[in-house]
Amino acid sequence: MADRPHPNGAAGPAPPPFEWTAEEIRRIGRRVADLIADHLSGLPAGPVFRPVPAALADAMVATPAPERGEPADRVLDRFAAEIAPYPFGNGHPRFYGWVNPPPAPIAVFAAALAAAMNPSVAGGNHASVWLERQVVEWFKQLLGFPRDAAGLLVSGGSAAAITALAVARHAACAARGWDVRAAGVQRVEAGGRAARLLVYQSREGHSCHQKAVELLGLGSAHLRTVPCDAALRMVPEALDRMLREDLARGDVPVAVVASAGTVNTGAVDPLGSLAEVCARHRVWLHVDGAYGAPAVLSGAYGEELARLALADSVAVDPHKWLYVPVDAGLVLVKDARAMRDAFSLVPAYLRSDDDVHGVHGPPWFSEYGAEQTRPFRALKVWAALRYFGAAGYRALVEHDLALARHLAGLVRKAPELELWEPQGLSIVCFRASPPELRGKGDAEDRLNRAVLREVQLGGKGFLSSTVLGGRFWLRACVVNPRATERDVEAVLEAVREAVQRSQRLRDG
Repeated sequence: MADRPHPNGAAGPAPPPFEWTAEEIRRIGRRVADLIADHLSGLPAGPVFRPVPAALADAMVATPAPERGEPADRVLDRFAAEIAPYPFGNGHPRFYGWVNPPPAPIAVFAAALAAAMNPSVAGGNHASVWLERQVVEWFKQLLGFPRDAAGLLVSGGSAAAITALAVARHAACAARGWDVRAAGVQRVEAGGRAARLLVYQSREGHSCHQKAVELLGLGSAHLRTVPCDAALRMVPEALDRMLREDLARGDVPVAVVASAGTVNTGAVDPLGSLAEVCARHRVWLHVDGAYGAPAVLSGAYGEELARLALADSVAVDPHKWLYVPVDAGLVLVKDARAMRDAFSLVPAYLRSDDDVHGVHGPPWFSEYGAEQTRPFRALKVWAALRYFGAAGYRALVEHDLALARHLAGLVRKAPELELWEPQGLSIVCFRASPPELRGKGDAEDRLNRAVLREVQLGGKGFLSSTVLGGRFWLRACVVNPRATERDVEAVLEAVREAVQRSQRLRDG
């Protein structure tokens, strides 16, 4: 492309134009739509996972920032050649690693529309603000939260945990006359004894809560581990005993973190009993439903997860089991006033709550969380909820649950495999356990590590792993509407093939 004269007469070629004509936007937009269509529709025909070649990865890191710009077509050419061939893999129907679903196409396009509007959703009277409020209201209805509860769309479960536990910390300290925002968490009680601010979680709880406890200044030494039962669910009686003992010592329980679907096994803590314990001791109950909360729509888990309504706060990740593109997390907090008091930096006399339909709009989201500049996350969540509806999501969640049960049934029948039970939600943990290695824990672990690596790099399927009972397990999490029974059978067959190859190598 020939150099154009610089518009302000400066030396050198002009930069590419910032403003595009409507015709150019449509032309490039069609190319982008074609790339999206090729990517999403072509995934099943390719390997589930393909690592980035070392030379390309090194070149990406080593290439200096461009001095001169390139035409948009050249940028898209680079995407097609260097980026599109090496996805994470989660769009493939045989990808069951971690909790990473494929994106719903309607939400993909909504994300592009949100980027085109590009608002900052801190507050104000514009459509993105009201849309987020609508999405929050819809989740309150789905989870049984009251209308006067507060909520925010955040980046994910980690941000939701920090937000909810910050509110819990503020509420626990305020109840004792402490201004934790001004004085911090360093408080000395009468007699010179420092009161410990404590958070409680089982060993199966997500690590993001330890990170939140550390970031909030509480310290991971004050994250108390509550025992689990044989099904890896928190034991309410043990929690009750720990709370009574800690309160008697003068410590301050800030919050209990329960799981509505652990990421290891899909275990659901006994939410009703835990809520009773927390209410008895006036302790905040936060439920991590980042993965499992959407199963409230299912027949198998609907009644159990209806107890999410008993929590003081709940985290849900629409970018997990609702198939919305990353990032899209949600936190709901029953006590809206406590949430605002924990974060707002606007003096009460300057709040414009009476200007709801003026320029100021409803109370600003930035008063309820840590983010000031906030992206337009609501549009992709709203579009997916509009497109599928509760009935559509119910069918998709039931589909994933059924595939997980199918996979568990196949493993249960296979003499050379071992199933972790109870199998929970859409997670299936299993491992190779051939007769000659059964009971030889380290040897079994080495075999399963080798099998996992071969399956992941072999391109026929993708699993992740976990450690249960001190042993290494393969882990499949089915949050994939594209998957079929044949797909999960093919992944299991890839595991069997890897086991057989490993046995041949071991036997010489």
